[in-house]
Amino acid sequence: MSITAKVLSSSGAATDHALRGDYNEIAADYSVPQDMSRYAPEHHRLWRFLFDRQVKLAKTHACKPFLDGLRDLDVADGVPDFERANKILRKATGWELLAVPGLIPNDAFFDHLAHRRFPVSWWIREENEIDYLVEPDVFHDFFGHVPLLSHPVFADYMQIYGQQGVAAMAAGEVKRLSRLYWYMVEFGLIKDADGLRAFGAGILSSYGETRHAVESPEAYRIGFDLKRILRSEYRLDQYQAVYFVLDDFQQLFDASRGDLLPIYGELAALPDIKATDRLAEDRPI
Repeated sequence: MSITAKVLSSSGAATDHALRGDYNEIAADYSVPQDMSRYAPEHHRLWRFLFDRQVKLAKTHACKPFLDGLRDLDVADGVPDFERANKILRKATGWELLAVPGLIPNDAFFDHLAHRRFPVSWWIREENEIDYLVEPDVFHDFFGHVPLLSHPVFADYMQIYGQQGVAAMAAGEVKRLSRLYWYMVEFGLIKDADGLRAFGAGILSSYGETRHAVESPEAYRIGFDLKRILRSEYRLDQYQAVYFVLDDFQQLFDASRGDLLPIYGELAALPDIKATDRLAEDRPI
């Protein structure tokens, strides 16, 4: 089977390119065996290069829960074995990883999250894709997302997001909800004891965007605002123009766990906010 145009990613963004993963061996839930024997020595070398480069930045740019989770996973030496990671995650928060060939449809993705399963693409990028990748690989998915699954509040938020995704599909509101995933799970910032830090996977798996999001005076950083996020468009192929900043993960959990359908109804009468817009009511950080 070949899956091509308009397959939705975990963020809800459609892709028109042919997906590179092998979907011939998928189970009904889109999972596949990871099979560690498929990784050649060069795959592990590339992982180590990416890991070493990003962890140096993460030490000064990532939030402490991310760093704690990354330390506990102990995956510096090569492409991680998901089952080994699962033993750590199950003990910490009850989450587990499952290998997938790449992007999967929203209904499968939301169902996995709602049951505390996080899909991770098993394959790793080519060396000519070190700085830009169209489709998420194992480095983006694992290094960027998995460490925070060991944090109890963030882990609970991810399950809530999956449950909200199921409801959003029924209401035809996946596009709006996907913005919450994009601006928080992929590109979120947080204020902690050390100052402004990143927790979003799209930031922390990108060498350039890690520095841009946390350091650049050109980045527009504003306080978390659920309704603002649900109305805001985003960029797919360049650094984000706007970053939302949390006070703590409890703030994100509390804002996301209620019935969002009335909010969708309220926002339906309002125009979308462009990715580069700056509003008078924003709270710049």
